[in-house]
Amino acid sequence: MRKLIVGLLCLAGLAVVIDFGAAAYSEYHVSRQLRAGADLSADPEVTFHGFPFAAQAMSGRYDEVTIRARGVRPDIPGEIGIEATLQGLHAPVGQLLDGAARNVQVDRVDARMRIEPTELGKLFGIPDLQVHTRPADKSDGTGGSGGSGMTTAGALVLTGTLATAPNGRVLGAGVVPTGSSTRVPVQVQADLLLDGDKVRIQATGFYRDKDDGPGDATTDPRTEIPEADRAAVLARFSRTIDTKELPFGVAPSEVSALGGQIVVEGVGRNVTIDLDRLQQP
Repeated sequence: MRKLIVGLLCLAGLAVVIDFGAAAYSEYHVSRQLRAGADLSADPEVTFHGFPFAAQAMSGRYDEVTIRARGVRPDIPGEIGIEATLQGLHAPVGQLLDGAARNVQVDRVDARMRIEPTELGKLFGIPDLQVHTRPADKSDGTGGSGGSGMTTAGALVLTGTLATAPNGRVLGAGVVPTGSSTRVPVQVQADLLLDGDKVRIQATGFYRDKDDGPGDATTDPRTEIPEADRAAVLARFSRTIDTKELPFGVAPSEVSALGGQIVVEGVGRNVTIDLDRLQQP
């Protein structure tokens, strides 16, 4: 009996190893197919979830597949993170491996785009830009939307340093500092909005920490922004990003700030996706 139990355990362990090996083999080949179809610079990370994988492959329905990759866009410097979680992916395993399955049925797809702090800094022209979240001010009765009809994802605090000329005036975007120019730290408050398929980061004023003592945010000694330059400074901290579409053509429905990143998300249900559209050309 003891030998029988040990033998069964060995067989079970071998079955698990074989199953994970089959999953890893499939992940590698699907990753290669996705890279070629989406014209990525590196293989995306593909993970088949659920056990046993062999049973899912035989049925042609996979419980959950996650995909993570790095992509490029002409309007955003550097690389952005693109992710998708496919729940209930329907496709024969043979077609997945050889690339024959391009249009596949999915019960649900959660698509995301992540813009990291480094890329945000390049986009704003402020290399040390940092994004922080803070409680939204809903005292206007609009829930933070300002009555615009757009979705306000939250209130942000943006920090960074801007170059100033010897006369103290803040230099505009793209102007190269010369001579004895210095840099001044700035904190602004901004709204994070989703307007259709566009993400808007709109600076609304200068920000002062509650612990900084009495005084108006515009008189915060750390800003040191002349009155004549304040509108231009707020414009430096404002941007509109056209998401176009998320992975696999999903429309954006939510935007948030997480860990200094701007995260745009969308959900599709009972859809047919083109595996070549992990990244929009």
